[in-house]
Amino acid sequence: MGMRRRALLLSLTFAVAALVLAGALAVLAPSGPAPSAGEGARSGVVTLREAYREHRSGLQVEARGEVIRLLPDDDDGSRHQRFILRLSSGQTVLIAHNIDLAPRLEGLRPGETVAFFGEYEWNPEGGVVHWTHHDPGGDHPGGWLEYQGRRYH
Repeated sequence: MGMRRRALLLSLTFAVAALVLAGALAVLAPSGPAPSAGEGARSGVVTLREAYREHRSGLQVEARGEVIRLLPDDDDGSRHQRFILRLSSGQTVLIAHNIDLAPRLEGLRPGETVAFFGEYEWNPEGGVVHWTHHDPGGDHPGGWLEYQGRRYH
């Protein structure tokens, strides 16, 4: 094979490889900038609204809401701090935060804002979000609550 033909073949090989790489990057790259914490919370409200409407459970969700009611701790089995949040959509969700695995949100009062990441379970009242803590076994995505600038997990 001549030197000229070899150089042409090598150039074509690189051009094809560059096109394949560019195509792969275009498919794998995000379509826009990464959402900020507030944007993630807003998209979580949409997910929660859809999950409630479609009676879906077992979804990892992230959102924020206003505390509208504090409930007594659930001391049956693992202890859970419980409170109800109203999301910007108007939907309410019960937060069941395992205080055997994560710290309690001290001083929590109605009217305050709490952000969360956890697992949603449907119920007729709006749903429950639990797994708002780390998983000691490492088998479940770790959740969290954010309150007054502090993350609880």
